[in-house]
Amino acid sequence: MTTLDGAGDGAHEDAGIIDTISVIRTKRDGAELSDAQIDWVIDRYAREHAHVADEQMSALLMAILLRGMSRREIARWTEAMINSGRRMDFSGLRRNGRRLVTVDKHSTGGVGDKITLPLAPLVASFGVAVPQLSGRGLGHTGGTLDKLEAIPGWRAEIDPADMVTQLERVGAVICAAGGDLAPADRRLYALRDVTATVEAIPLLASSIMSKKIAEGTGALVLDVKFGTGAFLKTEAESRELAQTMVELGESAGVRSRALLTDMNTPLGRTAGNALEVAESVEVLAGGGPDDVVELTLALAREMLDAAGLDVDPVVNLANGKAMDVWRAMITAQGGDPAAPLPQARHTDTVVAGDSGVVTRVDAWDVGIAAWRLGAGRAVPGENVQAEAGITVHAKPGERVRRGDPLFTMHTRTPERFAAARASLATAVTVDDAPSERTPLIAGRVTVGA
Repeated sequence: MTTLDGAGDGAHEDAGIIDTISVIRTKRDGAELSDAQIDWVIDRYAREHAHVADEQMSALLMAILLRGMSRREIARWTEAMINSGRRMDFSGLRRNGRRLVTVDKHSTGGVGDKITLPLAPLVASFGVAVPQLSGRGLGHTGGTLDKLEAIPGWRAEIDPADMVTQLERVGAVICAAGGDLAPADRRLYALRDVTATVEAIPLLASSIMSKKIAEGTGALVLDVKFGTGAFLKTEAESRELAQTMVELGESAGVRSRALLTDMNTPLGRTAGNALEVAESVEVLAGGGPDDVVELTLALAREMLDAAGLDVDPVVNLANGKAMDVWRAMITAQGGDPAAPLPQARHTDTVVAGDSGVVTRVDAWDVGIAAWRLGAGRAVPGENVQAEAGITVHAKPGERVRRGDPLFTMHTRTPERFAAARASLATAVTVDDAPSERTPLIAGRVTVGA
């Protein structure tokens, strides 16, 4: 749980002296950490070799996972991580003498989640600045930067001054966060990943929001996913995380809201880097899979509303303005939007063993298969294959006959096919009759709701 009933006032610090063991003991025993304890432990951990060792922070993270945190603790933990680095400021953005409103989006991650790629230029095409600081994939979840690096010449690293210039001229930037933006979170995330504490809602919320608040955006829309392909498996958990993050954003002066979205089924018909870029371009051209279009438009409406605009984003998909911003954005970051995308030298197909209606395509199984083909990485810094991934030929509700293709696997290293095929063997359920379609968007969360 996020909150603790009957939590105490925190450990007593004798004469203002705090030590790591007392901080761990406080949370281990179910009490609240004081503001001073939180500030001290984050500051010391952010500075390597300064009193707090990895094994000590690991113990504290596990205590937080098991004991939870109050909303006050989460807010202070988030603030301390923000204060470990610099804050960005986009309040001076101007175009033709007019101040540009900034709005960003964050997804908690999933399989086939390429939404940022069409979404950022679509929203920017309405005169809104979209400073999208994105990350790389790890394990079964894809990374936005990995996808875009499939485009020849495109670069993720941008100088802050160039970022401001691009926002004023183009309206959208998708890039890597600088090393001095919430640096405490960078160390904590790496530790959470190897200590089975990633799923702790207080730590998830503070990790995401420390970076987004430090980024300096005026408004934020969160896509909080649940299901087999997400970090949180249930809608109830995703709602708790969404509510926590929305409250953190609003308290920090960032207009925030969230959508709860289903990640039991992969988004679209591709999972992989170049494959997902191609599918995103289809959306910008007015086509693309229905679920990708649906979620892109839903998030665009939320972002534009948060920016104070009452417009229909469908218009700029149809008239080509969103595509124009996409091309300008890619070009500004060194990429060639007209260049052919990498294609795998080797493909293999998985076919249906039965005839009937597809009732399930499991996002986890598809994500693991794409990862095994080389689309993702097992450890930070590992290279990925731009061309590797999965094409999904049949989605829930569609009929297949025995022998019809279900998946096409793509890779430059065909020895990977066997492991990927083993994952896909459990990915699909074919039944005699269709089942009721699960809504892609399960709910909306705003402050106080």
